[in-house]
Amino acid sequence: MSDASAAVDDAALREVMNRVRGEVGKAVVGQDGTITGLLIALLAGGHVLLEGVPGVAKTLLVRAFSTALGLDTTRIQFTPDLMPGDVSGSLIYDARAGEFEFREGPIFTNIVLADEINRTPPKTQSALLEAMEERQVSTDGVTRALPDPFLVAATQNPVEHEGTYTLPEAQLDRFLLKLIVELPARDTEFAMLRRHASGFSPRDLAGAGLSAVATADDLRAARHAAASVTVSDDVLGYVVDLAQATRRSPSVQLGVSPRASTALLAAAKAWAWLGGYPAITPDHVQTMVVPTWRHRIRLRADAELEGVSVDAVLGSVMQQTRVPV
Repeated sequence: MSDASAAVDDAALREVMNRVRGEVGKAVVGQDGTITGLLIALLAGGHVLLEGVPGVAKTLLVRAFSTALGLDTTRIQFTPDLMPGDVSGSLIYDARAGEFEFREGPIFTNIVLADEINRTPPKTQSALLEAMEERQVSTDGVTRALPDPFLVAATQNPVEHEGTYTLPEAQLDRFLLKLIVELPARDTEFAMLRRHASGFSPRDLAGAGLSAVATADDLRAARHAAASVTVSDDVLGYVVDLAQATRRSPSVQLGVSPRASTALLAAAKAWAWLGGYPAITPDHVQTMVVPTWRHRIRLRADAELEGVSVDAVLGSVMQQTRVPV
């Protein structure tokens, strides 16, 4: 294939992925940043933690994405009594056959909505770890691959803490991005209510005009194209300098790990590819720093008492780190 035809195919693929954003926008109003973040996670092969109060369309967002991409999706409501086997699946005895057979859990799908993930005990939370990192489930010594593509979109409520279990750093580190789903502005909420007044139902996405505008093959091809975006040594050095700066910040107890650096690189590649850039620029890195690193940093107790936020610390780190020309 010539360079010219490859460029045309790449542009067509990018147009398909951008159509996905537009299709999701038919159901979800005023969440452009969150929609783009979910698409970046899919292109980078990562997972997403969605944080927001109830009623800001987190579930609708994931369902609309699945519809626009023609992918299967499953919602798992995480509760205190949820067991690991309820997520990954378990062995069931078949009396007629006289043997055990594996019954797949809801995690065997393309997009998993893990609703209120912090409401289930750590033992069940950890059932997601292997699936998120290895894209597989092991039961009774047998390893079973999960579908491709595969993404976990987990939600948590930032306000309610009673009856919740804090996600450990090892699990937080498995999420490529943490996206904050904000309450809508007045104009956005008015537009949303107008849609509902006109008959829009979040339970009937087909009735709202949503349809599949891309396929799993399109997504896999786009993921490969995004991974091929080039990066200079200067920009790689910039990522390393930012990571090092988080570890030296006086407000930070635990800075980002090398895994966080590779996550930022993958997210920046996906963002650059979506914008039609053949190589990552420092701007792409800066855009993705906060959503990629905000959940990977632990602040010092005194900084938290003073009201310092992780986002503010990351903003300060970017201001104080030299940007390559």
